[in-house]
Amino acid sequence: MSDFSEELKGPVTDDEVETSVLTGAGMHFPWLQTYIETVAIGGKRKKDFAQTTSACLSFIQEALLKHQWQQAAEYMYSYFQTLEDSDSYKRQAAPEIIWKLGSEILFYHPKSNMETFNTFADRMKNIGVMNYLKISLQHALYLLHHGMLKDAKRNLSEAETWRHGENTSSRGILINLIQAYKGLLQYYTWSKKKMELSKLDKDDYAYNAVAQDVFNHSWKTSANISALIKIPGVWDPFVKSYVEMLEFYGDRDGAQEVLTNYAYDEKFPSNPNAHIYLYNFLKRQKAPRSKMISVLKILYQIVPSHKLMLEFHTLLRKSEKEEHRKLGLEVLFGVLDFAGCTKNITAWKYLAKYLKKTLMGNHLAWVQDEWNSRKNWWPSFHFSYFWAKSDWKEDTALACEKAFVAGLLLGKGCRYFRYILKQDHQILGKKIKRMKRSVKKYSIVNPRLSY
Repeated sequence: MSDFSEELKGPVTDDEVETSVLTGAGMHFPWLQTYIETVAIGGKRKKDFAQTTSACLSFIQEALLKHQWQQAAEYMYSYFQTLEDSDSYKRQAAPEIIWKLGSEILFYHPKSNMETFNTFADRMKNIGVMNYLKISLQHALYLLHHGMLKDAKRNLSEAETWRHGENTSSRGILINLIQAYKGLLQYYTWSKKKMELSKLDKDDYAYNAVAQDVFNHSWKTSANISALIKIPGVWDPFVKSYVEMLEFYGDRDGAQEVLTNYAYDEKFPSNPNAHIYLYNFLKRQKAPRSKMISVLKILYQIVPSHKLMLEFHTLLRKSEKEEHRKLGLEVLFGVLDFAGCTKNITAWKYLAKYLKKTLMGNHLAWVQDEWNSRKNWWPSFHFSYFWAKSDWKEDTALACEKAFVAGLLLGKGCRYFRYILKQDHQILGKKIKRMKRSVKKYSIVNPRLSY
């Protein structure tokens, strides 16, 4: 970061010597000394070490919030004095704070470069053994971000063999995490080898060599990842990689066990993705519908607006159990409760069709159960005159599906339904007429009332 450093250097005049902050690199900041040496509150001057470093930290944080990377970098040179704080607790905490602030500045500073970041990381690793593993891991992630896979792997390997400091539980988790990220890099290599293998004929002379190479990488990856995913936490990329390899080698029982534990183990935090991975696995294995329903039922409780809820509805709709078919209606209403789903034409098509089917099947109570809790806010949320005009202009097919649902729930007097009914559309004309007949026959509202 020579350009960056050079920009901060400059000649010091005789008048500035006593009021400048000097650094080991020869950089000077005439205007900075006033800030870090004196904090003016109510006209009083405070020169206490703790107060000046605290003030400097506040200036750094403010500069970061404003994305003033150059100014933040200048303050950082002065903040290094916290490493000599007389308070042992603050002195021990200083390296981690300096690393977090410094790495953020170097990551975004326009004149920063890879060499500067690497040098800073290497120096910070060795200021207090407590931070070595954590900084090594974050340094590796930085290298990965810049596509330097070999350097990242070397960095992780060095951290993996670090043996200084006490063997605490947090240290053990960090070691597992470092090994798992190393495994993720090995998985990346395995994926490339697997792709290479798929392009070779089994009779090709190179096939056996590549196949053995693929197996070797999978073994290393499995060994590095398996320990981490047993620890309660959110390990999505590691679980996905591990399961993919188990499936590739035909260990479907092992893959299902990993995914089931990840989704249902009470020690693990609630994680929608865990249930998504398990459902997709069961779907690939053509598992019984009841198993897939049980998985998606939990996902519905966590994320009722997830896109898989439409698949969940389809599974429920096809079930022979009445409670499932009733839940199928609830799921559709649940999806459309969310603003992000209001334009989902598939959800509206499913609801329009299923509402009619439900009412034809003499299950008016099912519809009323869902509608009673929504009748005070769905009309303005979905079926206002404004939305009728807007939907018809943007997507006539969507407007027709919504109009049918509006008519069934609010009756033919609903403004949304009436507006769509009056539109002259050559292609949708017949559909609108059929919709009008169905609303007249199946609407849950007394036809003499209007909304």
